[in-house]
Amino acid sequence: MDLVEEQLRYSKTIAVVGISDNPERPSHGVSRYMQAQGYRIIPVNPMIEEVLGEKSYPDLKSVPEPIDMVDIFRRSELVGPVVDEAIEVGAKYIWMQDGVINEEAAAKAEAAGIPVIMND
Repeated sequence: MDLVEEQLRYSKTIAVVGISDNPERPSHGVSRYMQAQGYRIIPVNPMIEEVLGEKSYPDLKSVPEPIDMVDIFRRSELVGPVVDEAIEVGAKYIWMQDGVINEEAAAKAEAAGIPVIMND
């Protein structure tokens, strides 16, 4: 089983950091699709209150339930603090979306035992 398959199989609750409430944005479309496939989506964006029928949280530390995967839709240079929070809250997996590349943050997550998919 490859890492993509593993992450999707063993993740039920996915925190989407940088989700948009704009249906035209990739973060919205991907999240809507994952939700339709039965995943629990937790929006993480301090600029919105709710999206896809779910309450949005300002950061990962504010999410009141365990997170399996952190799906990151942020600019590459902003990923470091998100990964730090993912480690802090005990996320099992990190997925940095297409175009999101931060080798240092990925190495830090992997050193903490969290598998990372990046730019895929």
